[in-house]
Amino acid sequence: MPEIGKYDLYRYIPSIAAAAVAVVLFSIFTVLHMYRMIGTRLWICVPFTLGGIFEVVGYIGRAVGHSHPESLGAYIIQSIFVLVAPALFAATIYMTLGRLMRVTHAESYSVVRVTWLTKLFVCGDVFTFFVQGGGGGIMGTSDPDKVKLGQNVILGGLFLQILLFGLFILVSIIFHFRLRKQPTPESCAPTLKWQKMLLVLYAVSAVIMTRNIFRVVEYLGGRDGPLLRVEWPNYVFDALLMAATMAIWLVGYPTLIRPGKSLASDTESGMQMPEHIGRTGVAIK
Repeated sequence: MPEIGKYDLYRYIPSIAAAAVAVVLFSIFTVLHMYRMIGTRLWICVPFTLGGIFEVVGYIGRAVGHSHPESLGAYIIQSIFVLVAPALFAATIYMTLGRLMRVTHAESYSVVRVTWLTKLFVCGDVFTFFVQGGGGGIMGTSDPDKVKLGQNVILGGLFLQILLFGLFILVSIIFHFRLRKQPTPESCAPTLKWQKMLLVLYAVSAVIMTRNIFRVVEYLGGRDGPLLRVEWPNYVFDALLMAATMAIWLVGYPTLIRPGKSLASDTESGMQMPEHIGRTGVAIK
């Protein structure tokens, strides 16, 4: 078993068994997401699928860290890829809300102009992606000052991501309330399960928010804090929660939204896409 040196990057020896389970689990989920994305041609789910790939790569890096805890490359890979994967999940979640507003023709119920909604959240998400990634790279050093700087950069990215999710949930709730109070004709279409889709958005947002709060607490404790000195919290409050996010999204896949067409039935339902789509985006029978 590898020995911990005077300055160990992890502060512990990463578990090969836990990393292997995570790699297998995220690989399965990623393949399933890729299969469904290609089958339904929902390209807004590309970032979500990439997030699964990032999780796989990240935990492979952690597995390598078991035998080579001194490997700076493996440490940086597992640190950055696991850290930023949720930002990729979030990008798809943000785009889904914008698409949902359009297919229900309820853009006026959004507190943020729909043309700006996706741009605002996705651009903010991309920014947090690079901030956290940069912070993870800075932490890959034996210099305590740079490690501290990296932690602060990551904290900034995490706080911004939490703020974005908070605003996103608020916008979603207001939209939900307004559409339920005064439904549009398009939202009454029986094939459009917009309320179910919003519940899925709430669920995955809450799970990712919980994970981000854990990460904030973790980094606020510093390198010598209790959460950075042991490994199990990373699997309970990060890996497990992100696996749950992928599972929820797989079950509640936004198959009612397609590029170029406002509404379509799930290809897995056995129904064929009608030849003509009406102005409302609901198939005319």
